[in-house]
Amino acid sequence: MAHCTKLALFAATTLGAALLHGAPLHAQSYEGADAGESESEGVSYGGGRTSIDPYIEANSLASWQISPGSDVVTYTQLAAGVDASIVGRNNGGSVSLRYERNFAHQSEGADSDTITGVARGYASIVPRVLTVEAGALASSTRVDAQGRSVINPIVDDNLTTQTYSAYAGPTLQTRAGDVDVSANYRIGYTRVDGPDFVTTTGTTADLFDESITHSANLRAGTRPGEPLPVGIGVGAGYYQEDVSNLDQRVRDAYFRGDVTVPLSPTLAVVAGAGVEDVEVSSRDAVRDADGNPVIGTDGRYVTDSASPRIIAYEASGLIWDVGVVWSPSSRTQLEAHFGHRYDSETFYGNFSWKPSSRSNLSIGVYDGIQGFGGRLNNALAALPTDFTVTRDPVTGELTGCVNTLDGSGCLDGLLGSVRSSVFRGRGVVASYSRRIGRMTAQIGAGYDRRKFIGAPGTVLALADGIVDESYYVAAGVGGPVGPRGAFSVNTYASWFDSGTAGAGNVSAIGGSASYSEEVVRNLSARAAVAISMLDSDLAPDNFTTASALLGLRYDF
Repeated sequence: MAHCTKLALFAATTLGAALLHGAPLHAQSYEGADAGESESEGVSYGGGRTSIDPYIEANSLASWQISPGSDVVTYTQLAAGVDASIVGRNNGGSVSLRYERNFAHQSEGADSDTITGVARGYASIVPRVLTVEAGALASSTRVDAQGRSVINPIVDDNLTTQTYSAYAGPTLQTRAGDVDVSANYRIGYTRVDGPDFVTTTGTTADLFDESITHSANLRAGTRPGEPLPVGIGVGAGYYQEDVSNLDQRVRDAYFRGDVTVPLSPTLAVVAGAGVEDVEVSSRDAVRDADGNPVIGTDGRYVTDSASPRIIAYEASGLIWDVGVVWSPSSRTQLEAHFGHRYDSETFYGNFSWKPSSRSNLSIGVYDGIQGFGGRLNNALAALPTDFTVTRDPVTGELTGCVNTLDGSGCLDGLLGSVRSSVFRGRGVVASYSRRIGRMTAQIGAGYDRRKFIGAPGTVLALADGIVDESYYVAAGVGGPVGPRGAFSVNTYASWFDSGTAGAGNVSAIGGSASYSEEVVRNLSARAAVAISMLDSDLAPDNFTTASALLGLRYDF
């Protein structure tokens, strides 16, 4: 319990620091670890604005388990949090942090405490040249024995994982004559605290524990017409992720050159080639006298540090890609690539369209080899720095997508599986936000495919070649009602197809509605209702709950 408390304090501290000490990683045409996910949404050096809203809440909550069976549990919920946004000349960022304690009134319920939040920010050390970026996430999800997780309707400590992830690093952008020079470094940490599901039967997944990632990129290049008719560049990158489970390690190093050929003022063809060396390796678990893997007190396999490191995957040699860059205006950007990487075809790119200051469409396609922690760090870095968080009005949990008019804002697919094994991840994520009068509406959807990699002769060989797929969609609308009221309506759905034989599939669907009314200055009365359904092929009945909340919130 003390360890969980330390992690909660770590997440809270990092979330706050991310707002004050962060900088955006600027997009490059190629990423050594996860091609296709832009690491920057840009920096605004214009005027500034600051919004900081700390609050406390006291709520009464009732949860009705509709299926299987019928049972009602009531809770007293106490919460404290802060929502903040800073847009300045040389710094900016957003943070939403919430601590919540639920006290169950019946023995059927379980007391719980959670910390949830998301943040991303930057600060300029040397304006327009050297910046520092940071970001963090704390989230709670319901998990099963196959590592499949979904947003938790009512937190239960026996079925819940707490995920903490944070990253930070500097970015340099400068110019030497006609040559643009950019470099960045990022260090990340991710940890998952959850139930102990591992068994020696091999029917359950080894849940991710923790990892540390390092990512560095360097590029120098010219623009078309400065001084040559085409733009040329050279770049190099290095990525490493060390996963604590069975000492897994991903190493990816590359060197490449690229050329940009303009076809018109708004359209260009890009191409690049180089060499890359990728290696995934791990150790085996400690074995007992009968040859069975030993499981520790945390429910995860005990790593045999004396065993040799075994190669699970390696690819070395030529890489290449070709693509197009289309930029008809500052509001429309398209970049799409096709090439050869990881000894197979690869696709990645992104599209953004901002027809007005009140709406934004963003689509990203990605492909990369990493672990759960590296994938989460990459997605956090791709979030914009100006956003507001959408939360479940009953549980206070993040719904998976943030509300933004600048860039992609969904993280749902990342939390769909918490297996410890390294994987090749491919997918697409899309989000659309629009302000309609005083209201804001948003929708996000995505697909995530993970093919897991396990070394032969180790316990991870059970996961080698397994493909997990998840699909998700989330939508919501909210805004003020009159001079003192506000409302929100949110829905979500997700489908998880497990590649494990006999594991079955899981789907989740839910919705919520809330209304708040300011009673006196800074004090609001709140009411909310929600319903959720979790359906598994392995369960005879679906798990359906309805919940309601009445409470008070004070904003300082």
